[in-house]
Amino acid sequence: MSPLPESFIQGLFAPFKAKLGKEIRVIGVFGKPREEVLKALEQADVVLGDYSFQMKIDEEMCRAMKKVRLIQQPSTGFDHIDIEACRKHGIPVANAGGANAVSVAEYTVMAALMLMKRILYAHEKTKAGEWPQWKLMDMGTYDLSGKTWGVIGFGRIGREVAKRARAFGAKILYHDLNRYEELEREMGVEHVDLGRLLRASDVVSIHVPLTEKTRRMIGERELRMMKPTAVFINPSRGELVDEDALAKALKNRWIMGAAVDVYSQEPPDESHALIRLARESEVNLLLTPHIAGANADARARIIEHSIGNVIRVLMGGEPDSVVNM
Repeated sequence: MSPLPESFIQGLFAPFKAKLGKEIRVIGVFGKPREEVLKALEQADVVLGDYSFQMKIDEEMCRAMKKVRLIQQPSTGFDHIDIEACRKHGIPVANAGGANAVSVAEYTVMAALMLMKRILYAHEKTKAGEWPQWKLMDMGTYDLSGKTWGVIGFGRIGREVAKRARAFGAKILYHDLNRYEELEREMGVEHVDLGRLLRASDVVSIHVPLTEKTRRMIGERELRMMKPTAVFINPSRGELVDEDALAKALKNRWIMGAAVDVYSQEPPDESHALIRLARESEVNLLLTPHIAGANADARARIIEHSIGNVIRVLMGGEPDSVVNM
């Protein structure tokens, strides 16, 4: 189901032919008619998911997967896969959890520093021949050292963010459905409820999967809780945030700034609230095209993890990073 060419995927598996004692046949179904997809799924032993999230895996597809031993999703996100239907049909779904954790964490810290120091504004004004030194002093720029960083979601990415933010001298609060007391002692972080995190933090970043419970978990009510000098960063999923409310929060200066790498519609069109705001107003807003976890290093780790997991299963082993069993 991957949009990558069959020949490319075939090449990734070629070095394992001797280890497996047989060749892996790759059948590409991305963009094919549904009947053709269902027929191919009946023959498949392993399904490689679509990293672009365009090709969904639903209940009907699960019923067609008579022999499938693993659905390997080559990304951290898997919200285009009906994992409950897969579980019901006994099909494990594995993601590439953690493969891009460092990349997303570095992006998140970079974004926080850019927003707190208003780097985009400084760059644009200086490039235009202006000298905004005194204006920036009036607007307020800040250090990360000594501030409080709130991490929503303390999985692999959230923990990597916390490590880096602590290295800058920030205090770390985290909110998660689970409490990790051992990590709290090891990392010097504190578990709090969402309301306290939002009210106390100078930086808030969100790192949770998209589910029906987390959809739009950050809306107008939550944004109004934040400090007027705080910044918000979303490198996870666009649907976690009410994007209209975030645009309103920036326009009305409820918060100091925001960085957004993901959108409810990708790519966003010109009518998107944040795109319109960035074009029409001088706000502290960093917009990027879903690149936080998609650099060359992360892609290499994702490919290595995904191929390794498929080979492990084909050799009779148990898959890593299963999200539904």
